[in-house]
Amino acid sequence: MYITIKVYLHSRETKFLQTGSFPVIHSDFKKDPDWTAAVAAYKWIQQIKSNYAASEDFRIDQVVYNADNDITELVKNVRPPF
Repeated sequence: MYITIKVYLHSRETKFLQTGSFPVIHSDFKKDPDWTAAVAAYKWIQQIKSNYAASEDFRIDQVVYNADNDITELVKNVRPPF
């Protein structure tokens, strides 16, 4: 199954929007849709930061999935596995 994620970010004194469609495991999504979407968004944001050499002022302003589900705070609380 796929979800659509929009991330509103800030870097180098510029705000920008990235949108994409991402695969998620259906059973995980059914169990906890917000957390599953947050993990997918977090991974994508890490890729964005890496690809664009994010500046020190990089921040996440808002993260939304499937048009109207705001998961901004969840994404900010995702921690990478060790």
